Amino acid sequence: MRDVRQSRGLPQEGLGPSQSYISALERGKWKASLDKVEQIAGILSLHPATLLLLAYLRVDPSLDARALIAQIQAELDTHQKKT
Repeated sequence: MRDVRQSRGLPQEGLGPSQSYISALERGKWKASLDKVEQIAGILSLHPATLLLLAYLRVDPSLDARALIAQIQAELDTHQKKT
């Protein structure tokens, strides 16, 4: 979140209810609810899933984004076939 926010020149105050809240999220001190993830992703002009994927990649840089996206697609395909 921090990287995207900074690349777009947005201050922390521009993403949420308060600078301290966004700062705590960016430092990993607090966890955002799904509603907040959706709100922040919207402000950043990202899909919420993209924001979550970026967060996972930041935590574990060894992850292969393309492989992870392929896994997600396969899981979605499997789920859609069941419904």
